[in-house]
Amino acid sequence: MEKIAQDVLARAEQIKVIIFDVDGVLTDGSLYFDADGREFKVFNSRDGHGIKMLMDSGVDVAIISGRSSVALTRRAEGLGIEHVYQGKQDKLPAFNELLKTLSLRPEQAAYVGDDVVDLPVMVRVGLAVAVADAHEMVKQYSHWQTLHAGGKGAARDICELIMQSQGVLQQHLDAYLSRD
Repeated sequence: MEKIAQDVLARAEQIKVIIFDVDGVLTDGSLYFDADGREFKVFNSRDGHGIKMLMDSGVDVAIISGRSSVALTRRAEGLGIEHVYQGKQDKLPAFNELLKTLSLRPEQAAYVGDDVVDLPVMVRVGLAVAVADAHEMVKQYSHWQTLHAGGKGAARDICELIMQSQGVLQQHLDAYLSRD
């Protein structure tokens, strides 16, 4: 992992929940529709494994998306993500509801976004993350930027950063080498 600023690691160490946007973060932002208007999304399997490792380490994962999609519902269920808010053009009420549900303060939350609709939440969290190919204004208001683009490993980047800052990444990775 690249050299990460101490203030970013300190922020990441406090994270109890990470919130992901979907289009442009968990996907590359492309929207696919078949002839009948059904929507398809493409998710990265390594991002999914990073999310599972992060949840196994005790950090909650949530999704707040401006769009609604059956594909997202299935992906979230497959990963075991319980806190999913879809069709939320204004993401702030969902963010506030999530904090209340989990009894957390804003500084205990991280948010990963890619576009200006994510900024109302990003400016309130303890760790605001922009994916590598995010809008310039989102990058300007982020504490850290992923090495990879949305849908191409960005979620894995931030999951591993949080786990590294909390001192659990290496034990998760070592577990794959010590299996009998």
